[in-house]
Amino acid sequence: MQSDKDIPGISCGLVDSNVFEWEVMLMISDECKFYGGGFFRALLTFPPEYPLLPPKMKFETPIFHPNIYKSGEVCISILHPPEEDKYGYESAAERWSPVQSPETILLSVISMLSSPNDESPANVEAASMWREDPKEFKKRVRKCVRDSLEDCG
Repeated sequence: MQSDKDIPGISCGLVDSNVFEWEVMLMISDECKFYGGGFFRALLTFPPEYPLLPPKMKFETPIFHPNIYKSGEVCISILHPPEEDKYGYESAAERWSPVQSPETILLSVISMLSSPNDESPANVEAASMWREDPKEFKKRVRKCVRDSLEDCG
């Protein structure tokens, strides 16, 4: 990502010169109390209708988090289509809007890593562990961080 808004700890590049598919590397700072020190690879895939519809983000590096499906797909309001939530959980203002940018998406994901939303989990096991057994949650996450370092080496 080359712009005057470069975000420290994030590197992006096109996959096979395809502008609709970006490889992202998140190098999480030690300030992030759970995932700090980790190096997590992800794909950001933009639909042909972008910016009217949001991209999808999927972690390639295994990561244990309440808002990330076991498949690696990120579940966060900013990446949900710009329509009313049929369950009434999210307001339209929290969902995708064409004014969002790759930078705002990545900043939201980094924020999500520090502050999971366990009320609407993508990974129920991670959400219940986050609430009921924080010590075990931290242990699982630290293993993800260690594995991520081996993966990037």
